[in-house]
Amino acid sequence: MLSTPILLDYQSSTPCSKDVVDSMKPFWSEIFSNPANKSNLAGINASAILEASREKIEQSLFLKNKKVIFTSGATESNNLALLGFARNFYKKTGNYGHIITLKTEHKAVLEPLNQLKKEGFMVTEINPEKDGLISEEQFKKKISKRRYTFLVSVMLANNEIGVIQPIENISKICKSRGITFHSDFAQCLGYMALDNLLSDVNMITMSSHKIYGPKGIGLLLIDEEINLEPLIVGGGQEYGLRSGTLPLPLVVGFAKAIEIAVLNQKNNAEKLLFYRNNLLEGLLKNNSGLLINGSIEKRLPHNLNLTVLDLNGAKFHKLLKSKIICSTGSACSSGEPSHVLLALGRSLKEAESSIRLSIGLSTNSKDIKQAIHILTNTIRSLR
Repeated sequence: MLSTPILLDYQSSTPCSKDVVDSMKPFWSEIFSNPANKSNLAGINASAILEASREKIEQSLFLKNKKVIFTSGATESNNLALLGFARNFYKKTGNYGHIITLKTEHKAVLEPLNQLKKEGFMVTEINPEKDGLISEEQFKKKISKRRYTFLVSVMLANNEIGVIQPIENISKICKSRGITFHSDFAQCLGYMALDNLLSDVNMITMSSHKIYGPKGIGLLLIDEEINLEPLIVGGGQEYGLRSGTLPLPLVVGFAKAIEIAVLNQKNNAEKLLFYRNNLLEGLLKNNSGLLINGSIEKRLPHNLNLTVLDLNGAKFHKLLKSKIICSTGSACSSGEPSHVLLALGRSLKEAESSIRLSIGLSTNSKDIKQAIHILTNTIRSLR
């Protein structure tokens, strides 16, 4: 009988927590009315619950002067922020301005920016340093008065290598130059203290299924004075920025997941870091030729990304498939060499023999010991 594989892929997604599932139950079949329908009592009640969930998120995150816009997830939030803001900029000014981002951003940022290139906007993708972090000096040099840099998008923590960018400093630079700043926070909520970052950044993307909430719901936080061109029109929901009937159960579940994530952030981060460090120490102790991808100091507590030298990457992942559930990179880029690792200077062969291991709240000491044993034996057999 085959044993159950060890799950070490919690950055791809997380299971819904019991408290979140329980919070959603009444809204599937008991309180099911359309919150946009204000013509009857049931719709008014649903609308009140929707707005109560929005307020709950604002309170949990201590938001000030931010609009909470519900979307289908982080990908839609990133598209709405980037395409919506750039197109509104062109509509107001008649100019195609300049946008700055990092080469290691998620494809949900890079692809919308590629679309904006086709429309006439100029986009600069900065190479990170070898540790995956942006050089603030290089960033300053890329800001252009002549080309009119009007938008910057740099994610807070990378989804593949987990490095945490100096967002506070980037925000200060943007603010001093009058540049709007967008950041993808999808991997961060519940895993690190956000402190003043939520007020420092003009547009912020978040995702529910990364924090033990339901799939199919995300949000975009924007400063109240920011205007966007909507991507989806037809109903006028979400301040006219995102038409469509909102999934009330998912909204309620997301609000609950945020409340729990913020409340337990410190304890959870300490637990995840403990297991992550045990995993790293065990692998380094038992194996040579392991390279850590990205800064280990400025990193999410549940992320570990390693390149394993001197073996066949395809065979490595094939052998692991039935034993450890892990990732070669982003869950959205399955089968492709990681653009993140290539941007860090890894060769194609090195990128193919790399692995992302991410710890979850259900991970225990037994999982870590077994993972070290399995990975070590697999590496030795291939070498």
